[in-house]
Amino acid sequence: IVSEILRLNEDPNVQGLALDLPESLYSSKVLNAVKPEKDVDGLSSVNLGRLVHGDVCDCLVPPTVCAVMELLEDIGGKKVLLVGARGAEGAALQSVLQHRGAAVLSCHWEAPQLQSELRHADAVVFGSTKPHDVPVSCIKPGATVINCAHDPLPEKQSYGQQNNPAAEKTVGSLAVAMRMQNMVKNMERWIQSQQYRKWDIHSLKLQPLSPVPSDIEISRAQSPKAVDVLAKEIGLLTDEIEIYGQTKAKVRLSLLERLKDQPDGKYVLVAGITPTPLGEGKSTVTVGLVQALTAHLNINSFACLRQPSQGPTFGVKGGAAGGGYAQVIPMEEFNLHLTGDIHAITAANNLLAAAIDARILHENTQSDKSLYNRLVPVVNGMRGFSAIQLARLRRLGINKTDPETLTEEEISKFVRLDIDPSTITWQRVVDTNDRFLRRITVGQANTEKGFVRQAQFDIAVASEIMAILALTTSLQDMKERLGRMVVANDKKGHPVTAEDLGVTGALAVLMKDAIKPTLMQTLEGTPVFVHAGPFANIAHGNSSVLADKIALKLVGEKGFVVTEAGFGADIGMEKFFNIKCRASGLVPSVVVLVATVRALKMHGGGPNVTAGAPLKKEYREENLQLVADGCCNLQKQIQITQLFGVPVVVALNVFKTDSPAEVDLVCKIAKESGAFDAVPCHHWSAGGKGAVKLAQAVEKAANQKNSFKYLYSLELPIVEKIRIIAQKVYGAQDIELSPAAQSQVDRYTQQGFGNLPICMAKTHLSLSHQPERKGVPTGFILPISDVRASIGAGFIYPLVGTMSTMPGLPTRPCFYDIDLDPITEQVKGLF
Repeated sequence: IVSEILRLNEDPNVQGLALDLPESLYSSKVLNAVKPEKDVDGLSSVNLGRLVHGDVCDCLVPPTVCAVMELLEDIGGKKVLLVGARGAEGAALQSVLQHRGAAVLSCHWEAPQLQSELRHADAVVFGSTKPHDVPVSCIKPGATVINCAHDPLPEKQSYGQQNNPAAEKTVGSLAVAMRMQNMVKNMERWIQSQQYRKWDIHSLKLQPLSPVPSDIEISRAQSPKAVDVLAKEIGLLTDEIEIYGQTKAKVRLSLLERLKDQPDGKYVLVAGITPTPLGEGKSTVTVGLVQALTAHLNINSFACLRQPSQGPTFGVKGGAAGGGYAQVIPMEEFNLHLTGDIHAITAANNLLAAAIDARILHENTQSDKSLYNRLVPVVNGMRGFSAIQLARLRRLGINKTDPETLTEEEISKFVRLDIDPSTITWQRVVDTNDRFLRRITVGQANTEKGFVRQAQFDIAVASEIMAILALTTSLQDMKERLGRMVVANDKKGHPVTAEDLGVTGALAVLMKDAIKPTLMQTLEGTPVFVHAGPFANIAHGNSSVLADKIALKLVGEKGFVVTEAGFGADIGMEKFFNIKCRASGLVPSVVVLVATVRALKMHGGGPNVTAGAPLKKEYREENLQLVADGCCNLQKQIQITQLFGVPVVVALNVFKTDSPAEVDLVCKIAKESGAFDAVPCHHWSAGGKGAVKLAQAVEKAANQKNSFKYLYSLELPIVEKIRIIAQKVYGAQDIELSPAAQSQVDRYTQQGFGNLPICMAKTHLSLSHQPERKGVPTGFILPISDVRASIGAGFIYPLVGTMSTMPGLPTRPCFYDIDLDPITEQVKGLF
């Protein structure tokens, strides 16, 4: 019985449970197995507890108790005797009577004082069947008698003397009606629970210290809310979250269906100027902004961030949880494995890579007949095609379902993919910076029978599957995108896809949990979605469409969703607009452009900034001329934003080395250059309080007229779309395609992929293709060395100059400082 109850508890199609069991089986174990929200009988300990405390609105009153109360007239101040009323039902009855003002006395059938009490009671309620040897002859004249027993005495029976009969009332039919009423109430509650609910969020208090401690010390000093508490505060239902530990939870996509009629909130993108190698704090601004909106201005807001790769975490850049008093916590969980999404991508990617090489090997070493017998084996005397094989037959124009009916020619077409090894574009991946995997040789063992080829590893977040995760809009959409991924060409020049290899379903299975965004929180207890993590220089550099869509529903019409685009506005923001917004159909309300005095000085001619090396004095001392000269980059990034017709607010991330005059100068130039507003921000040292002015500026800007538009039409030729980005965004004079790049453009156009958006793979350290050229380079020719396609993700990506898809470790990687305390199990050294 308990097993069946537990099964029905988890069935989303069952909204209430009513138990009809023999009386001997109504144990507390059985009653408490029912989820309180499905407890139609109102007999679980949780329901009874609420009833005893008078929280009638939050519980269901047991049907028998409701029936008794219907039969009893005004009982305020009257004496009610409960006889043989036991267990949960008896406790509920006693509690409700007392709340109605009755004086309640309970006794069992064998109680010596029973006859005496019957003489004085104004109402008598029999909770169980009367034993035959117990006389009931002294009921007070005019008293109401109610029998709740499942096998009541004949209705005509009366108690007491003949001249003073007390007619007995039974609750049987009425209790059934009351149970039906409870079912209706429960359904009403469920329907109400499915509607959008106003947030009831309790922010966590910050006590910023000076000097500001390390990020991990700040993170560890704060006690995060349990993630189920946070989920309830923002209107998530219990069955919409899957909890990972205490502070992380996956959110199910079913929420989108539940809130499909809920208007979206405002959509804010955080981008930046061309950064130094140290980064300029876009993640920190994103977190500081939502802390200010929710914890200080009482406006619903959600941050949507990318999951960091372990490459930078253990390499140079460190983590990506924000910093100072504006970060996601716990930061060590955020920066390491999180909920395993990148591992799922790695597994799926490498399964496909293995399938490619294995298929080539088997086709090279087997006849058509042998391949067919192995691909469509006889199982238990029967031979049949799998669903994915039937789909391949249909694509080949073979409309047959019986494996025995294929001709030799049809068998050959079915079993031979004829992959041209020189055209394979699908690489293996690992989530580690490992420069020695940039070029490898595979197939050197004797078992591979001489099939040797040159290959490479990419970093995991460069996988097309990561881009698909970030751009997909549903599980079905993800599965279709995975199937469309082109991994090579056949020897006739036709594309070979994951669907052709028969691996689509397996990839979807590996990715079924990764598609759900992960819920975390900021230092001030405001909600954050962490989902997907494509790099912005070699991919499109934005968190997932699904996280944004879910967050926009949860915040409500007046709320804000703040998401971040990688690197400068010329890279991450351009791809956000032209690729992500096309996939999602969402329109941004405002862009927050992050700048720092440090980066502007670099663009104004300051010395090189190197990760791990101390900053030169130019960056530590006031230098208004350097700042003014460097603002050309800020002005250019504002102009790029204006190409898309979206209001822009400049957020100046203030460092302790910045002088007030430098800060004022940047804000003045930004406003003169077309920014809606420019605000100095101190969230790193003060938390959300330090970003309140930014939040107010964003709220005002979001109400401005928005004339959003894409930069180019998808119908334009591939080369023309590349040229528009190069000239209008980067400021190039023109583009120059290598012969290999031109050949690929021609091939993709011929294969029908010419109408896809463009995802430029370019250095993030300059508007040009040359990292050393700062400020606003002009007059340069942008070299396109190669052009590749991510057909499943849905874009063409040209490689500008020499772009590596596998970073390397520096001389002194971050891992020198990372350690684990074996006593406390605390992580040290992450930043």
